[in-house]
Amino acid sequence: MAKLYESGENYLETILVLHLKNSYVRAVDIAHEMDVSKPSVSRAMGILRDGGFIEIAEDGNITLSDSGREVAERIYERHLVLSQWLIDLGVTPETAAEDACKMEHDISIESFQALKAHLRAEHPNVRLEKA
Repeated sequence: MAKLYESGENYLETILVLHLKNSYVRAVDIAHEMDVSKPSVSRAMGILRDGGFIEIAEDGNITLSDSGREVAERIYERHLVLSQWLIDLGVTPETAAEDACKMEHDISIESFQALKAHLRAEHPNVRLEKA
């Protein structure tokens, strides 16, 4: 399996989020959601497909492979937890979401698990789990 960089993780997370909203994901949807060009998406989709993270149907529908879904869910869970933590600290939801996008790729497993456990105790009814 190919090594993923932050941009690849962002694409996988976006595919997951779009799939949760629409169930059908096309390159143009990804470009719109991420505010990037369609050629950038096409290049990224080729890399992700070659790495075994996504599958692209003949009709253009993009789906996550098992390994792609695993990565996307891990990143999305981190996004949810980090966003909630920052909001709890008084950061606006918009800024919290932006900052969580930056932090979700670099936080250690140990720190993330501790933060998640703390937030789960503080917010037992808030969704802090994977998609």
